[in-house]
Amino acid sequence: MFAQRVVRIRPPISRCLPRIRCPESSSLNYLWRRTCSSHATSSLPPKPPADHRQLGVQQELFTTSIYSPGSPILLPNGARIFNRLVEFLRKQYVRYGFDEVITPTIYKKALWRKSGHLENYGDDMYTVTSTSPSRSDSLKEGDEEDEYGLKPMNCPGHCLIFASQLRSYRHLPIRYADFSPLHRNEISGALSGLTRVRRFHQDDGHIFCRPVQIEEEIKKTLDFVRVVYSTFKLGPYRLTLSTRPADHYIGTVEEWEGAENALKRALDASGQEWTVNEGDGAFYGPKIDIVLRDSDGKEHQTATIQLDFQLPKRFELGYVAPAPECERRGELTTDPVKLRETGLVTPVLIHRAVLGSVERLMALLIEHYDGKWPFWLNPRQVVIITISDSEPVLRLAKSAQDILLGRDGSADGPVVNPSQLVVDLDDSQRSLALKVREAKSKGYSVIVAVGPKQVPTGTVTVDMSGLESGDSAKTSEKQEMAPKDLFALLKNKADSYQ
Repeated sequence: MFAQRVVRIRPPISRCLPRIRCPESSSLNYLWRRTCSSHATSSLPPKPPADHRQLGVQQELFTTSIYSPGSPILLPNGARIFNRLVEFLRKQYVRYGFDEVITPTIYKKALWRKSGHLENYGDDMYTVTSTSPSRSDSLKEGDEEDEYGLKPMNCPGHCLIFASQLRSYRHLPIRYADFSPLHRNEISGALSGLTRVRRFHQDDGHIFCRPVQIEEEIKKTLDFVRVVYSTFKLGPYRLTLSTRPADHYIGTVEEWEGAENALKRALDASGQEWTVNEGDGAFYGPKIDIVLRDSDGKEHQTATIQLDFQLPKRFELGYVAPAPECERRGELTTDPVKLRETGLVTPVLIHRAVLGSVERLMALLIEHYDGKWPFWLNPRQVVIITISDSEPVLRLAKSAQDILLGRDGSADGPVVNPSQLVVDLDDSQRSLALKVREAKSKGYSVIVAVGPKQVPTGTVTVDMSGLESGDSAKTSEKQEMAPKDLFALLKNKADSYQ
């Protein structure tokens, strides 16, 4: 078929050449270059942009179900990426002083009315009721006491934690972090993959601080964002200040202006450029949005920092401080008369999410890396391939797997130092070439081969061509290594986020 098509298109090509006698001094190549534009060689079509929905299927990361629309089901590979992102954040919490808490998924409607969510966010919330009268919280049928709401945000729950103890100004700032699942009733037609969902996890954090601490806390949060996004090699991103909505907001105009001015000062102090997004603030306060540009030039709002003077008032939160009037204005004083007076002061609440929705960030990373994960995030890090199915080869392969997984200790007790690496074993009775080809198509970073030649020495043959490295020659060469040496090398890569 292909040969016949070539024959058909040859005559038109010859007719496109100029019918002139070429001087002897001219090159024949000149004639071939002067073909008409309709027969010019076209370049290959551009590669379509990566789609996390397609890559998610190819790499077995997640699936969906008609029985829970908008609630992605993370498969083992997707769960590995999710857990690594969460663990990465948890390690950063040590530097930035966050304590993780675990809060309920449902609260009574009375809480959401108190926080203002029921009035301003009710259309996006799910209501939960019991179908069994015997399990009612109230003696009256249909009482609101029996109605609950699935939480769309964690802030009211964190306010309850702050209110559970008497606080001193010396305790502030107090920083809570929460990875509890959230539910928001998105319109069904807008649901898409991991980016528009109804159930998701947010690296939700809330900082209860003194007015004088606002700018420093926002500065630290912006630095937190910088560290995280540079580790993921994401960017560039821009900062926007979203101000008071035209309607559906709580608090006075004066309070909003004070909050917006505090954010402006923090943004100016950051040294980064920023713009204003009029009227796009949350109903309880202005916010700084981090808008990320992906590899295709599209922009996504990911991280957010929101300043809130309203929710602490609604929950009647307070901390004890000397010179309370100065404290409320964010002023420090050395006046002994003023310092002798103590009183309750309402804290300022800063809402912050660095990743935003973990699921949405996963979607951005899938498309950003186009399926070629850095080693530390790769859900398929190492595969051990056996060259034969003899007992000594299988024993060495399983021993190498145990060492790389960190489970080579005593079998009588618990695993003490698991490596957290993903190490699969392919001992199927297929050819080596077929196994290697399949491993590369699945995206394994490291391919380890074990055969009869390695049994006497206890070493393995390592192909690290799937690793990112500045020294391409070194990673492209196959190396003979002891499993413990390979373990040390790969553990260092994973721990340093390479």
